[in-house]
Amino acid sequence: MNRDIKKIVAQMTLEEKAGLCSGLDFWHTRGIERLGIPSIMMTDGPHGLRKQEGQADHLGINKSVPATCFPTASCLACSWDEELAEKVGVALGEECQAEGVAVLLGPGVNIKRSPLCGRNFEYFSEDPYLSAKMAAAHIKGVQSQGVGTSLKHFAVNNQEHRRMTVNADLDERALREIYLAGFEMAVREAQPWTVMSAYNKVNGEYCSENKRLLTDILREEWGFGGLVVSDWGAVNDIVAGIQAGLNLEMPSSNGLAEKRIVEAVQGGTLKESKLDESVEALLGIIFKAVDNQRKNTGYHLREHHELASCVARESMVLLKNQDHILPLAKQARIAVLGAFAKEARYQGSGSSRIEPTKLECIYDEIRQAAGLHANISYAAGYRLDSDAVDKALLQKARDTAQKADIAVVFVGLTGKLEAEGFDRTHLRIAENHQALIEEVARVNPNVVVVLSNGAPIEMPWLDRAKGVLECYLGGQALGGAIADILFGAVSPCGKLAETFPRKLEHNPSYLNFPGEGDLVEYREGIFVGYRYYDSKKIEPLFPFGYGLSYTEFEYRDITLDKDCILDTETVTVCVKVKNTGQVAGKEIVQLYVKDVAASVVRPEKELKGFQKIFLLPGEEKTVTFTLDKRAFAYYNPVLKDWHVETGEFIIMVGKSSRDILLNTLLTVESTVTVPKKLTRFSTLGELLHNSAGAEVANTMLAASAQPGTAEDQAHFVREMMKGMPLYKFVQLSRGVFTFEMLDAILASVNDRSE
Repeated sequence: MNRDIKKIVAQMTLEEKAGLCSGLDFWHTRGIERLGIPSIMMTDGPHGLRKQEGQADHLGINKSVPATCFPTASCLACSWDEELAEKVGVALGEECQAEGVAVLLGPGVNIKRSPLCGRNFEYFSEDPYLSAKMAAAHIKGVQSQGVGTSLKHFAVNNQEHRRMTVNADLDERALREIYLAGFEMAVREAQPWTVMSAYNKVNGEYCSENKRLLTDILREEWGFGGLVVSDWGAVNDIVAGIQAGLNLEMPSSNGLAEKRIVEAVQGGTLKESKLDESVEALLGIIFKAVDNQRKNTGYHLREHHELASCVARESMVLLKNQDHILPLAKQARIAVLGAFAKEARYQGSGSSRIEPTKLECIYDEIRQAAGLHANISYAAGYRLDSDAVDKALLQKARDTAQKADIAVVFVGLTGKLEAEGFDRTHLRIAENHQALIEEVARVNPNVVVVLSNGAPIEMPWLDRAKGVLECYLGGQALGGAIADILFGAVSPCGKLAETFPRKLEHNPSYLNFPGEGDLVEYREGIFVGYRYYDSKKIEPLFPFGYGLSYTEFEYRDITLDKDCILDTETVTVCVKVKNTGQVAGKEIVQLYVKDVAASVVRPEKELKGFQKIFLLPGEEKTVTFTLDKRAFAYYNPVLKDWHVETGEFIIMVGKSSRDILLNTLLTVESTVTVPKKLTRFSTLGELLHNSAGAEVANTMLAASAQPGTAEDQAHFVREMMKGMPLYKFVQLSRGVFTFEMLDAILASVNDRSE
């Protein structure tokens, strides 16, 4: 339905306009009945609907209506499956329509800077490309059902410690290449209805009052045309927020925001035309939601549960399979150990906490999958309400394991160790969980560890386990998915979307996380996750992109459709992948790019493409990637744009960031010249590397050479002089070389360089 929004806004009083810029209550926007403006509902969360009908909160404390609890983003990302992420989005959209929810608050696309962040289970990856692709698919799915999304938390929101006051201090390349890139690609590809501004400051300004982020970059540069809503309680100054590009403060400020806005307009510190822009953006979303609302709709609970099970199966990562201990033989005597097997940890804690429509018990699903005549035993091994070792429970688990052929141990991180609102301080699992693994391994050599955790952990017990299955937080249908993988009904096909370090000290943010006071410095710059580990050649516990299968895959014949391209052109990369094993399986083919000889610091390699393919035994497929300028570019702060340097790039294809099987060279020619104006403070070396100034620089080097000087001494002098600023040559020339002469040289060189 077409409406003249500007005309509607013109009919409002100043107080009505101001009132719309703050919520009605915790979850609803305000309406104006006389103008036909309804109130709409926004609710959490990224992996399931958290609609509260009673007392509202933002911590997941009070109960919500039952909804499908899908695997969290940390789990879903390990599927590397955009189509699957879109299907999850469609299902979430259907559930929102059934419950009258207009905007679902997600997905979260923040980068996993440190494995300690308490909210990492809500985020996809340490890599912005993978994060963006999964987020864009999620957004498209939800919004295909006429329900809005809220891409969050914009931006550089990478820790829970002092999250409402901390200032994230980082350089422009890190901001653009790592922390904004995921948002940018998701906005450009999927156009979310809303973007949620974060609690924290970025380079000194609160995100909700940051004009550069909310207007200059988000709207003007990326072309975002939707609504900017604050995170709940993230607004410190509503007037400054509106000036910066914020449109809606949530939740209700109980009249405070309205009063301040009215006073600012009347006092001349806020233009009413700027307020009108905010109201127009809000009305655009409200009316879009109303026009897409479906009355008396429902959804198929069983189908959504089955989808949740499919996502869990596609996302779980087999980390170790020594002696092919998996899949399990159903006739074996199997000890199922660990309280998580009967009371699973299947989701995170906080604002995304879901009331599931159904919850599978892992132990029951294992028994069912094994069959009526299976020999399955169980022992809890530890208490869920304490991290302390219970010797009686541990002894019972030991005795049970001793009588079994194989011990399957269920451990991980408890809600006490990771949740929204606080960060972890270490990578260890609970003491009683670790004690269970160690005790069982003493009496049974065939141990399989099944992990439930939202983020990486350290594994000092890894050598004592023959099998390790990483399930992350697998949602309400994780039980059947785990049983299917353990018994080989399906082959595991997830791969890690983040690096598991051997120890916390190896993480690039280790010395600067979570910062001091209200300042956290991102001193590692662009070297986040595998970009750091690969560049530093630090061997991780498990690398980015890693995951095992019950079958094997062979890669061959990488080809390019061109050997040389301009940066305005694209190149097509093809590679053949064959299933050489005995069972069907899925492989995630990953493409990375390396700049061979960059003039700026760049990572060893960066993910620029991936595809998940299904192959029957003996089947071979050709996988195709198309790479454009962004695959080769870095962000140039001088140009204020993405820039490709002319030169060679290695195109790498493999199974993980550390398992590159094929590579080939491509030459890319830049169509943009970076202006490099030389000044008196430029060095002789810079003059030497300038095509227009090289002749002059070589003349200056030759003039400084002393006849008869030993080669090593001459080399020392030349290298030292290359680092000298040009004005020093005037000072040291005793009047032979003047500033006027230097300025004339610089003017000539700069003119010829333009």
